[in-house]
Amino acid sequence: MSLILAPGTAWTDILDRVRTAVPEAVAGNRLRNLYGGTWHDGGTPAELRTPVDGSVIAEVSRIGAGTAAEAVRAAAREHHDWAGTPLGERKARVAVAVEALTTHRDLLALALVWEIGKPWRLACADVDRALDGVRWYLEEIDRQAAGREPLPGPVSNIASWNYPMSVLVHAELVQLLAGNAVVAKTPSQGGAVCLTLAHALMVRAGLPVTLLSGSGDELSEVIVRAPEIGAVAFVGGRSNGGKVAAALLDSDKRHFIEQEGLNAWGIWEFSQWDSLAAHLRKGFEYGKQRCTAYPRFVVQRDLVGSFLDVYLPVVKSVRFGHPLAVSAPGEPLPELDFGPLISAAKAGELRRKVDEAVRGGAVPLHRGAAAEGRFLEGQNIDAYVAPTALLAPPGRSRLMHAEPFGPVDTIIVVDTEDELLSAMNASNGALVASLAVDDEELAAKLAQDVHAYKVGINKPRSRGDREETFGGRGASWKGAFVGGDLLVQAVTLGEPGERLYGNFPDYTSYPSTP
Repeated sequence: MSLILAPGTAWTDILDRVRTAVPEAVAGNRLRNLYGGTWHDGGTPAELRTPVDGSVIAEVSRIGAGTAAEAVRAAAREHHDWAGTPLGERKARVAVAVEALTTHRDLLALALVWEIGKPWRLACADVDRALDGVRWYLEEIDRQAAGREPLPGPVSNIASWNYPMSVLVHAELVQLLAGNAVVAKTPSQGGAVCLTLAHALMVRAGLPVTLLSGSGDELSEVIVRAPEIGAVAFVGGRSNGGKVAAALLDSDKRHFIEQEGLNAWGIWEFSQWDSLAAHLRKGFEYGKQRCTAYPRFVVQRDLVGSFLDVYLPVVKSVRFGHPLAVSAPGEPLPELDFGPLISAAKAGELRRKVDEAVRGGAVPLHRGAAAEGRFLEGQNIDAYVAPTALLAPPGRSRLMHAEPFGPVDTIIVVDTEDELLSAMNASNGALVASLAVDDEELAAKLAQDVHAYKVGINKPRSRGDREETFGGRGASWKGAFVGGDLLVQAVTLGEPGERLYGNFPDYTSYPSTP
């Protein structure tokens, strides 16, 4: 079947709409930096490529440490004024920003489709979750902020590319509600146009926001260690997260560092296969490029046949391809499970990891071909990886202990409960995990020894929204936990000597996580 790009969704159309909406933030094809309440030219131009078809879509202006230091000083001045602004005024301005973002919801989502390859439904969900979440905080912030004060300086946000709105912008707007100015670095791999549009609307609402582009290695010294910064929020991998944590070792700066972990689903004495099938299909959303994806299944040997009877039809039916390709004008955008990975480089790296595991002895239960996806004729598909399932990756394989961050599942077969727990805890801590066990009393007993912040019983777990807290165990998290009331607590000061929930060098404290 011949496919065409859905009319009105070409990148040139999207960028034209962004320029029309916020002309102050974009110069031609080049995005400006925002600090001191003003958009600035300058910096070194760097191309932005879409993973959808590999084409160049815009440029960012990468600044150096000197300009970043100037921006942080400006943010500190804004923070001083904002921290003294009455809560009612802060709420009013955040509400104005939320309404402006709502007006441009579809444009924000279309930018995400092109920039990070999210299918339309998932891109809309990213924007909607951000805005719905902030609306909840607008209702709750009077209670949450009672008796608490803003931090001594702005919150610096360094986030990964996969959830620009529902993770980064959502967190910023709550930090602003709590009385803090915010500084954000655009992710190096995607989301800069969406974030530029969002921050332009936020600053128009009178919010003290800063948005900078540049090399993480060069800017980190400033946006992490600068004395003006009151807290550091990081979302990303363990390598970069470890660098941020190391930079804070000699500091008492507030921080919350979310890092990856190998989230596992353990299957033991289980028979509810129909219910599991629905969870398996949903698990492939966005190609498992999210911190709460489940790429590891640990299965009791006696159940392997039943598990594969359910699992293999699901993995073979997963739909992927160009998120905006339709068969005729007026046809709805395709219902895909995922589009490309974030870059051709990431796709190539993941293919090499799979090859390495297979050479080491892993059994390829299913290994689709990228060309099986749904594409425009002749388009570049270098960033696409088909679903893959490997049985028994070798212990030395990188896929054995680390999160693949792509549509690759590994399956481990075990014979005892101890082996089940050991295999589920392979990554020294995780954000989420689940157990598929008929006897929920036994599942609850096993869950106590699963090294994850949230453990689902016969269901998956996620970051959560509104009142639900979020954190990680072991190496998957450093610093204060967030979500619900804990997010406000993490970015405000309470009574002297207050001990926040979180993983800290001298103590660890966990809230209840139903």
